[in-house]
Amino acid sequence: MTIPNQLGELTLVDVRKQWQNEPSEFTPWLAKDENIAQLGIALGLELEVVGTEQPVGPFSIDILARDTATEGYVVIENQLGKTNHDHLGKTLTYAAGRNATAVVWIAAEFTEEHRKALDWLNDNSSGDKAFFGVRLELWQIDQSRPAVRFNVVSRPIDIGQGLTSGKTNGPLSDAKQMQLEWWSEFRTALLEKAELNSVPQAGPRYWYNLPLGRTGIRISCTANTFDNILGVRVYLRSKCNAQAGFAQLFDQKEAIEAEIGSELVWDATPDASDKVISISRAADLRHKNDLPEYLEWMIDMTSRIRATFSPRVKELDLEVDETEE
Repeated sequence: MTIPNQLGELTLVDVRKQWQNEPSEFTPWLAKDENIAQLGIALGLELEVVGTEQPVGPFSIDILARDTATEGYVVIENQLGKTNHDHLGKTLTYAAGRNATAVVWIAAEFTEEHRKALDWLNDNSSGDKAFFGVRLELWQIDQSRPAVRFNVVSRPIDIGQGLTSGKTNGPLSDAKQMQLEWWSEFRTALLEKAELNSVPQAGPRYWYNLPLGRTGIRISCTANTFDNILGVRVYLRSKCNAQAGFAQLFDQKEAIEAEIGSELVWDATPDASDKVISISRAADLRHKNDLPEYLEWMIDMTSRIRATFSPRVKELDLEVDETEE
């Protein structure tokens, strides 16, 4: 008995069929909130665009971004063709000019020599610098619309212990070690449940951030080991017009809480430029027997908040004047 083949054929598409010109087409596309967020997920960074064609002396950076976890600059250099020495030199010049903590070199094709060059830079950096090589790919199933894949071909061996979590001098404290172990378990659980295709590395800190598809707005999970409280919050940074975004979400408070199935704390503190919408619970991470239940709660609440807020966040009008009544 022959079983008909009902599977589509997956094919790699030439990126120039989508973008003919790098500065006028691809760079503006990548700089959009939802696209830079997807690049950040692939890299394990929390990226926020500062600007495009940013000056370094007589030269211009394709995209200058910021890693919101460290506030360090991230230089992004784009190519729609094969890597070359010219672009390698540019990335290093731009990184030096802006004292960047990370360099992201995106190209449609990486030569083995240029990939090895990035690996060598990572192996010989002091640990507070990161160099990424990203192959830009477009994939298509049969005649479907092509989908972008950011294929990371070179990265630091342990980005979690360096750039994103901050360097530490000496051994971790008991609290920091406990937070590192907790977020490592949380990250593994997220990947196993297929909530995201890629998630940031774990670090010894009280928070763990996830993108919501809009620059400046994210999910921030927290583990307060001093007060023994776990939390999940939607965090709106002041740079994204947090007041206006918060007000629009608050107008949907009843529907949002109904979808999540729990009441939230809507922190509209007038004196605070950042805005927070959160939920929390008591949890002592020293109680190992209770960790599975804590983890289940945080995964479930993170999933609900992400599903509920993500579409709404993407529709926010953040161009309105905060002073309007």
